[in-house]
Amino acid sequence: MADLSRLVTRDRQLLWELAKRDIRDRYAGQMLGVLWALGHPLLLMAVYVFIFSYVFRLKIGGTTDLPLDYTAYILSGLVPWLAFQDGMSRATTIISGNANLVKQVVFPLQVLPVKVCLASSLNLLIGTAILLAYVLINHQSLHATTLLVPLLFIIQLLGMVGVAFIVAAVGAYLRDLKDVVVVFTLIGLYLMPVFYLPAMVPEIFRPILYANPFSYLIWCYQDAIYFGRFEHPWAWPIFIFLAVLTFYGGFRLFHRAQPFFGSVL
Repeated sequence: MADLSRLVTRDRQLLWELAKRDIRDRYAGQMLGVLWALGHPLLLMAVYVFIFSYVFRLKIGGTTDLPLDYTAYILSGLVPWLAFQDGMSRATTIISGNANLVKQVVFPLQVLPVKVCLASSLNLLIGTAILLAYVLINHQSLHATTLLVPLLFIIQLLGMVGVAFIVAAVGAYLRDLKDVVVVFTLIGLYLMPVFYLPAMVPEIFRPILYANPFSYLIWCYQDAIYFGRFEHPWAWPIFIFLAVLTFYGGFRLFHRAQPFFGSVL
C-alpha cells in the first residue's frame, strides 16, 4: 500500500513526464511527427469500417433497439480495444527495454508500465473524440449516457495498468510473451462483440463471448455511446470488479517480482 500511495502522490510528476516523452519518442524523426498520434487510430478505424460496412455489406441500426448506424456500433467497441491492446503489447517489453533503469536501485520501476498505459490512453481520447464527432454530425445529438464515458476512461485505465503490471512482470522472464500477446490481440478482436451482435453468434459458441473479460469493456462503451441506455446492465459491475481486481493482482505480482528483474536482464 505504501508503494501504491507513492505511485499516485510522489511519482505522479515523473509519470506525467515519462508519458509525454514516450509519446514524443514514438514519433521522433518522422515527417509527420506527433500527427501520427491522430493519423494512426484514424486509419485503423477507417480500414475496419470500410471492410465490414462496405465490403461485407453488413447493415444494422436505425431501429429502436439499435438506434445508431453500423459504423457507430463498430467504433464504440473498436476504439477502447485499440487503446487496450496498444498498452498491453508495449508493456510486455517495458522491463527488458529499460534495462538501464531497472538496474538503478533508486528508480521506481512501477512507473514504467503505468506510463505506457498513460501514453496509450492518448489513442483512446483521440478515437473517442472522432467517434463522438461522427455520431454528432450524422445523428445530430449524443445520448445522455455519453456523460458516463469519462468514468469508463478511469475504469479502463485501472484495468489497463493492472494488465500492464502482469505482462511486464511475466515478460521480463518469458521473452516469448510479446509474440503471444500479438497473436492474442489479433484474434481477440474477433472474440468480442465489436463487429457483430451477440445474437448473431451460434448459441453453442456464445459462451465464449461471456467468458472473455474484454467483452464487458466493449458492452459498457456500447451502452454509453451507441445504445444510450443500459442495454447490458450486468456488464457494468462485472467490468468495474474485473478492473479493480486486475489492478490489485497485477500490482502485487509486479511488486513481488520486481527485486529479481535485474538478475534476468
